[in-house]
Amino acid sequence: MTITVSTDGSALGNPNGPMGWAWADHEQNAGGKPGHKHDDHGYDAGGATNGTNQIGELCAVLEALRAHPGPEPLLIESDSQYAINCSTKWVKGWKKNGWKNSQKKPVKNKELIQAIDREISQRPGPVDFRWVKGHAGNEGNELVDELARTYAGDCRSGARDGYLPIEGWQSLLGSEYAHGTDVPPDVQLVLDGKADAASLRKPAAATDQTDAARPETKSSSPLAAQSTQPVQSTQPVQSTQPVQSTQPVPPAKPSGLTVSGTLTFSPAPKTSPYFNGQPMPIKGSIEIEGYVDGDGNLTITNAPFVRH
Repeated sequence: MTITVSTDGSALGNPNGPMGWAWADHEQNAGGKPGHKHDDHGYDAGGATNGTNQIGELCAVLEALRAHPGPEPLLIESDSQYAINCSTKWVKGWKKNGWKNSQKKPVKNKELIQAIDREISQRPGPVDFRWVKGHAGNEGNELVDELARTYAGDCRSGARDGYLPIEGWQSLLGSEYAHGTDVPPDVQLVLDGKADAASLRKPAAATDQTDAARPETKSSSPLAAQSTQPVQSTQPVQSTQPVQSTQPVPPAKPSGLTVSGTLTFSPAPKTSPYFNGQPMPIKGSIEIEGYVDGDGNLTITNAPFVRH
């Protein structure tokens, strides 16, 4: 069965953001099914304090590809001809020309485009793209537009930390729009070569809502409904099939337990050249699993910390 995903990027004041990106499955609660390497939410979103809608569009495509590996055909719907052409047409010429454009200048957003090309080349199943008109009642497009715009707004207000694939940070910080960008400390460690990109954790706020809390859209048509727009392929075109939705998963409830003690974070903030000697404000959560003894003690080691 073909997996269909909508993607979008947004910049509130393009260029130089704040910027957001998002992808969303057309089938809700598909997490864990074949071809879906993500949780039950069936969507993801991120952004940064600076950027462009083009960087956001490419981030959305890249993250959609990484969330849907495997042999299943993947159809990505986007309202960005730029993102589609970068992924299917222009990349071929740029690779031949040493990543120079027709004006012999370096290709913008090269890191993101190269990563997209790698994901498509390495994916066992075919990847196709379909252009959809933005802000025209397409429910999938409306959903990812709302998710991307919301994250961009939260970055502007400081409610959320920036969240991009590492190639998105590289493209953004290598652009003329990098000045003043708020880079999270854990991301800076990766950029400095002091941590691996696999150590990065998405801020919990990016995925801490259930599908029941998905933004409402104006369209009443099902997300799995077929578009009349032609499909642009990286491989032979695959057809899409209607999908069935399931009931939303209820949110977790507070347990009534409390935890006290001192935590040790690794890598330590002082290992970054940007550490100013002052305690670093941080907000997030730790997911732990183990056995609590009769005195209420539990030893944890290298538990992932999720930034909020």
